[in-house]
Amino acid sequence: MTFDIKGLDKNILLALYSNMLKPRLIEEKMLVLLRQGKISKWFSGIGQEAIAVGVTMALDSEEYILPMHRNLGVFTTRKIPLYRLFAQWQGKASGFTKGRDRSFHFGTQQYKIVGMISHLGPQLGVADGIALASKLKSKKQVTAVFTGEGGTSEGDFHEALNIASVWQLPVLFCVENNGYGLSTPTKEQYNCMDIADRGLGYGMESHIIDGNNVIEIFTKISAIADSIRENPRPVLIEFKTFRMRGHEEASGTKYVPQELMDYWATKDPVINFEAFLRDQNILKEDENVKIKSSITKEINEHLEVAFLEEQIIPDTNVELSDVYKKFEYEDINHNSKLKESRFIDAISEGLKQSMERYNDLVIMGQDVAEYGGAFKITDGFVDLFGKDRVRNTPICESAIVETAMGLSIAGIKSVVEMQFADFVTSGFNPVVNYLAKSHYRWNQNADVVIRMPCGGGVAAGPFHSQTNEAWFTKTPGLKVVYPAFPFDAKGLLTTAINDPNPVMFFEHKALYRSIRQDVPSDYYTLPFGKASMLKEGDKISIISYGVGVHWALEILDKNPDISADLIDLRTLQPLDTNTIYNSVNKTGKAIILQEDSLFGGIASDISALIMEHCFEYLDAPVKRIASMETPIPFASQLEQQYLPKARFEEALKELLEY
Repeated sequence: MTFDIKGLDKNILLALYSNMLKPRLIEEKMLVLLRQGKISKWFSGIGQEAIAVGVTMALDSEEYILPMHRNLGVFTTRKIPLYRLFAQWQGKASGFTKGRDRSFHFGTQQYKIVGMISHLGPQLGVADGIALASKLKSKKQVTAVFTGEGGTSEGDFHEALNIASVWQLPVLFCVENNGYGLSTPTKEQYNCMDIADRGLGYGMESHIIDGNNVIEIFTKISAIADSIRENPRPVLIEFKTFRMRGHEEASGTKYVPQELMDYWATKDPVINFEAFLRDQNILKEDENVKIKSSITKEINEHLEVAFLEEQIIPDTNVELSDVYKKFEYEDINHNSKLKESRFIDAISEGLKQSMERYNDLVIMGQDVAEYGGAFKITDGFVDLFGKDRVRNTPICESAIVETAMGLSIAGIKSVVEMQFADFVTSGFNPVVNYLAKSHYRWNQNADVVIRMPCGGGVAAGPFHSQTNEAWFTKTPGLKVVYPAFPFDAKGLLTTAINDPNPVMFFEHKALYRSIRQDVPSDYYTLPFGKASMLKEGDKISIISYGVGVHWALEILDKNPDISADLIDLRTLQPLDTNTIYNSVNKTGKAIILQEDSLFGGIASDISALIMEHCFEYLDAPVKRIASMETPIPFASQLEQQYLPKARFEEALKELLEY
């Protein structure tokens, strides 16, 4: 291996060496502890230390790095105290996740590191968001994100590169090509000569770097990073390297030909660089002994601290309180004159006034800029706020949700418009596994609102008509809002944007232009978790939300003799159970109406809650009314049969007569 030190200062050369040596010695110790059962799992980066160290040393300390599970050198080079890493791997409180996650599945704002999740791909889009924030704030910073050659097969990789290229984001995409995705060789992962070739398809600069040569890595990445800071753009780097141990220790390396192991053993980055420094008389023997002794001493001392730390004592209150970032709701009353507004106008005005309130709030989605969105909700916003803040996106829901997460990490709020709620399936993973879990895992909130135009009644068929709130009400960490009226839509949307937690904001398309109401013209908020009592009676409790509320109102207007409480839930997570219980305890009967199909919907949970908490007050079984157990059809007559509106009146009367 040839090292061209290009006049690098001796201190830098020794720092590169000691920074590679530290993760190597830590790993050797961890492998011993793994065999002793003192840690549960280990993903070895032995043989790949040069990449993590070279990249980290080439970046400024304030620039974010998004590493993988073989990038211990990122954490140690950023000088995270070792006892905290050891505590993390042992599930101790002084780690970074309070025992809630393992390995490198964590981040730390203090050291500008954002850890991976097991799904690998999402962090690439998150890097886009951090880089976008850097560009919007004119910070001249680079964001580096790591993945493996296996991760490049995921759709997130392609979406993230495409966004970064289209928006010219200052992202350094670092692919560690170590030959195998677990046991699957590269020839079964992709069918091109080099991963770097893919940069051409995205109009992106790319480079191939020897991943075992720390000097080549440090000098080339330093030059590329300097260039990106002055000329923001993404760059794809393929590091050719090899891992000398299994994907994780339990998997072993039997699937790797021995001659391949032998070849790469000769290219060991630590051993080769140490030999070079000694040959060049840069590293003296006594100095080397001193470096190794110092690192070993540090490891042992910090291990002792971690071992002596008490095990976490489970506390239900602590666990529940960390699911969401604390949000102090600010009740902003409206003092302006009322004006008649359609549902769609209320949404648009709430967005506009929030954009004025937060001068860096970003709106992202397909066709949301000049076109104004599929439903024209953001029409005219580009003229008011500019294209930096009202951003058309490629058709890549997953990476856009991830970009929103990255913006949040960098301190910027965002609103993402799913053109139709149905399309969230293409971005489902980052919603439920990244946005929802990050605060609980490592105290990083996702300050993101995802607008979800949803629902049937408009003959749009099975891919544009679903109301899929139940997918998210059961996911801890998400808030779910589903207004039925213009007044609620505007006030709840402004609150959703104020809230630092991820909010799924459902907007029923059939209500956009059909429902009108007097709405204050100025900015105001409404609280989450507080239902609206639209009608009061003493015979039955009707519980609904969204368009179901309007169906119920229509039936009650048609049957004025029915004395009913009509509860509009408004938010599904948090859920106003007190209003539900008080009503059912008074009336003794409950019927829950939802547009979603019956099984697994939120009506089932509300029914169960009523049975658990109001059983002694019930005079009849709780009734659920919902759509048919089929996908939602296109033809109008089939759609009307599918929807529960026609069945609700009969069920309501049957329950009253029970």
